[in-house]
Amino acid sequence: MTDDTQMMEALEARVRRREGRRDFFRTMGAAAAIGGGMALTSCGGNDDSGGSPTPSPTATATATPTPTPTATSSSGLTDGDLLNFALNLEYLEAQFYAYATTGTGLDATLLTGPTGTTPGAVTGGRQVTFTDPVVANFAREIAADERAHVQFLRAAIGATAIPMPALDLSATATSAFSNAARAAGLIGAGQAFDPYANENDFLLAAYLFEDVGVTAYKGAAAQLSSAVVLQAAAGILAAEAYHAAMIRTTLYTKGLTTPSLIDATEKISDARDSLDGATDLDQGVRAIGNVSNIVPLDANGLAFGRTPQQVLNIVYLNKASVSLGGFFPAGVNGTVKTSAAN
Repeated sequence: MTDDTQMMEALEARVRRREGRRDFFRTMGAAAAIGGGMALTSCGGNDDSGGSPTPSPTATATATPTPTPTATSSSGLTDGDLLNFALNLEYLEAQFYAYATTGTGLDATLLTGPTGTTPGAVTGGRQVTFTDPVVANFAREIAADERAHVQFLRAAIGATAIPMPALDLSATATSAFSNAARAAGLIGAGQAFDPYANENDFLLAAYLFEDVGVTAYKGAAAQLSSAVVLQAAAGILAAEAYHAAMIRTTLYTKGLTTPSLIDATEKISDARDSLDGATDLDQGVRAIGNVSNIVPLDANGLAFGRTPQQVLNIVYLNKASVSLGGFFPAGVNGTVKTSAAN
């Protein structure tokens, strides 16, 4: 069985589990209506949206909310602008995991934009030879989720969904991965960091992306105007947080016997902090000694967020105000294109 087949089967199995749970709750709702006049109403097709018991003589089904990203936030950006910005990041993550788990990228049908626009090309990317079946399964699960995020965002945005920008996923000495690793002090001048060489390097590359994704969605939440769009973004944020926790937990566990992995997470976090401004919020997977730090939080137990411009500082690998670089050699697509001046 190929890795591509396994990934698709994992996605299909997840869909079947969701359908099974929906059927269960529909049955329970009907039974409650017959026996006691209480029915469970669904919040829609997404099983991540919890319903609450609502007095009703009959079971009532509601349609799945569809985001309409036309409202404008106080920042002057529409919800569609912010969703398109998020789509850039989802293209990056989805392509990275697709290549790492299957050796091929996303379907061409998932890369197009409005009529007359051409998707960018992906440079580099290849399959990782996983030796730990747990890590391999985690990677395939995340790959399926990221592909689904691309599909969902493109459908939610509609006709104005951006095409995929050009991506640098290569492993040369001058690639984005190598420049990021060099900035973190993981490699020296002229050396290359190859995230596909082994599963440990793959995990460090995933760590770079996942933590940025979580803070990006957290930071954008305050700028979204539509409650329906905010609910959809919160669902993706939760999924990205689960992904980040899986990656961070795996790195911490492996790091107990290979301390350089834990050290590497701290160096990557310091490098991200050096790009996104004067704050010192980013954190590795270790607190003090060997105490774990799986969830990077503040004193109130809250995760921190980044503005879209700060996110661009990291993925462009530049603390200055620029419009391209790093993993996006020609820049991102959409309205938000320029990083902050830090």
